Amino acid sequence: MLIVRATKKLLARIGTADLAGEESTTLLGQWYATVLPWRPQAALLVNEPTLLPVLMPLAPAATLLDRISDHIATALAAHQAPHTVIENERRHMNEHRVASTVNRSVVGIMNEFSYLATVYRRDDPGQSLLDLSLRLATTPCSPLYSKSISPDRELAALLTSAA
Repeated sequence: MLIVRATKKLLARIGTADLAGEESTTLLGQWYATVLPWRPQAALLVNEPTLLPVLMPLAPAATLLDRISDHIATALAAHQAPHTVIENERRHMNEHRVASTVNRSVVGIMNEFSYLATVYRRDDPGQSLLDLSLRLATTPCSPLYSKSISPDRELAALLTSAA
């Protein structure tokens, strides 16, 4: 099961939190999500343990949770995750729940990624959401300084340790 921890802005768009003490069963754990007020609007997902960012279209907001697994799988493939890991994550993400955010550190990183994504998008408006996600993943993040420094390296370390 996938647990998506949504900001208040996103919860207002997709509905209320429905989590009742459940845990994520995916290898990557919980994901945090927020709305980016672009035209067209986008959703920013950030993985809690690795801080890996994934951008995806928000519309239609009612189906956002159903589409998350496809976008996460595409991002994992772009980061050269093993096919078996991607398929296993997809299988576990078939069931999903929404909850409110609880980790202020991840919310802070999400705010930084939101700002950087807006700047990068302004500099190169033709850049795809996947390309922007890959660029954001190379950003050094202070919670990862004692580990792998950037989300892309932290993902690689997690996948290596899981193998």
